Amino acid sequence: MADDIFDKIIAGEIPAYKVYEDEDVLAFLDLSQATPGHTLLVPKADVPDIFAYDDDLAQRVLTKIPKVARAIKASDDKIIGMNILMNNGEAAGQSVFHSHIHLIPRYKDDGLNLPAPSEEHPVSDEVYKERAAKISAQFSKE
Repeated sequence: MADDIFDKIIAGEIPAYKVYEDEDVLAFLDLSQATPGHTLLVPKADVPDIFAYDDDLAQRVLTKIPKVARAIKASDDKIIGMNILMNNGEAAGQSVFHSHIHLIPRYKDDGLNLPAPSEEHPVSDEVYKERAAKISAQFSKE
């Protein structure tokens, strides 16, 4: 039963400009086309975000990113780079709560402001060490 727009695209209920499909993923052109060739890579499994991936799903989906990226780049000799983005959660700008990866080709003088400029937040060596230790400790809980 299709719930979100990506489920409906995967089910064939909504048309899409497909560029790649296998048993695990579907890649299709984003209708917003931030730049020509802007593609979404969507797992066929209905997972809301990266936090819901298990190791098997991550291996089956995320390893397809280079394959799709190479095809996009090879499709246009004017492509000189690529942003690969994944928004996870509303606070991160996710608007469709079915995991998806944006592959956005970059062209000379394309005017797209990515990555967005960020303000520096300098911290002490001690704070860096504390943050790193908190994250590293989570791996022993797996």
